[in-house]
Amino acid sequence: MIDSLAWILVRDRKLLSVRTEGKDKFYLPGGKREPGESDVAALCREIREELGVRLDPMTFSLFTVLDEEADGFADGRRVHMTCYTAEHEGTLSPQREIAEARWLDTGDAALCPPAGRRVLSLLNEAGRVG
Repeated sequence: MIDSLAWILVRDRKLLSVRTEGKDKFYLPGGKREPGESDVAALCREIREELGVRLDPMTFSLFTVLDEEADGFADGRRVHMTCYTAEHEGTLSPQREIAEARWLDTGDAALCPPAGRRVLSLLNEAGRVG
């Protein structure tokens, strides 16, 4: 089981997604906790490292918790992903291993691994993405 965190940001009815160097698929921005980190601290760190913006810890809200097939593993591994919304400060700009940031809607679901497709579906059901 892979335990991870993701930031859910919707703008103009599209979901922010990122592609890392050497990958074809677009993932939800976020990552894994370091030992002793809370969800909020870890996601703030990951988003600052990946996208160069600061998340406001006081605005975190749980969006959903997913258990989906992990992408890129032939052994049937699963990902447990806790997804939060939060407000941010700064201009989004791909950093470090992030090759590209893109705004996706349900028509782009094939570009995403199972967890990303599930989030797009949930957002679509809620009328938040097209």
